[in-house]
Amino acid sequence: MVAGWFAGEGDEFHLVGTRCPACGAVFFPREDLSCRNPACGHGALTEFPLSRRGRVWSYTDTRYQPPSPYVTNPELPWQPYALIAVELEAERIVVLGQAAPGVTVADLAVGMEVEVVPGVLHEDAETAWTTWNWRPTGVAG
Repeated sequence: MVAGWFAGEGDEFHLVGTRCPACGAVFFPREDLSCRNPACGHGALTEFPLSRRGRVWSYTDTRYQPPSPYVTNPELPWQPYALIAVELEAERIVVLGQAAPGVTVADLAVGMEVEVVPGVLHEDAETAWTTWNWRPTGVAG
């Protein structure tokens, strides 16, 4: 988990971005130093919750096991997963993330509405590393 990238639980779970009060530029992952808009350069950015829903902009599946530092259980066979690029219309940005468990590329289509949900990237006996996933709306989790 990267602190400050998402917050909330259940129906309140959301990604956390930052916005420039001068030019309105939105950043995710969050930017905490200054506006990256070359025409602006304003300092203090404000934190705000990103939209929970967006539309599939593009998607693909992973057919290879990523190298370290990606963590997998070496005792289990590699399982491909879908990656989804989601356009958040209100923020005018695209956010990449894994599909929720059980969602494959066969379940996806460009333009489909999806929602952000909490996910687990990896867990062991002591720790669960949390992340976000995208799931088609209307699909139970």
